[in-house]
Amino acid sequence: MSALLSSIDGLIIDIDGVVTRGNEVIPGALEALQTLRARDIAHSFMTNSTIYCRYTLAERMQQMGIPIDIDQLFNATYVAAQYLRSQKAETYYPLLMPDAQQEFAGIDVDEINPQFVVVGDLGAGFSFPRLNTAFRALLNGAQLVALHKRRFWRTEEGLFMDAGPFVGALEYAADTGAVVVGKPSSAYFNLVLSHMQLPPHRVAVIGDDIEADVRGAQRMGAQGWLVKTGKFRREDLGRAIWPDQIFESLADLVEKL
Repeated sequence: MSALLSSIDGLIIDIDGVVTRGNEVIPGALEALQTLRARDIAHSFMTNSTIYCRYTLAERMQQMGIPIDIDQLFNATYVAAQYLRSQKAETYYPLLMPDAQQEFAGIDVDEINPQFVVVGDLGAGFSFPRLNTAFRALLNGAQLVALHKRRFWRTEEGLFMDAGPFVGALEYAADTGAVVVGKPSSAYFNLVLSHMQLPPHRVAVIGDDIEADVRGAQRMGAQGWLVKTGKFRREDLGRAIWPDQIFESLADLVEKL
């Protein structure tokens, strides 16, 4: 058994930038995941992706040949819906893709006086009218919920702005702060750790985001392992966040295990 594997009992794996890049599987990732499953190494998937509800995301991954069960998968859309239900939410205004809104079944959409404004990935759907509707709802007392605050993400076509800049704009305009339910939220990490029934110090989080993945993991007492296949840029290593391990890819990581 390698020294790496002897230090952990389970892995929490990001998806975007680690397993996939846009709609493509990163070379070697599929084989790496098959190896983890064959060797019975406990692992779950934890992503800030909010384009789809959890079931659609699982189906898409399975169609790409990625070995995954629904109970292994956690995304920020699912966590946000769980949060709203815990707050007894009856209404919300979504800045979300239509498929992602399926996660919020039973909570009515209200554009005038919602209890919550929920912001996730909307891509080109972000517009002034939609943002201004959200802004007015916040002034009326709605709570701002951000599925995450990532600045950008990488696809096969290059870098794109993510939801974070739009969350920041709403926070500034409405003079309020967002409840962030995705990574690096400690509540999100605790949800996945509880499901895996593992203590943080026996888990490594694998991701391409040095803030959300690495620092988020380390704040929880878990190891943060960084891979270079996604949004990683060399200047990230100058931000006073030190990954416990750095790998070229998920395939490289699993080979070293």
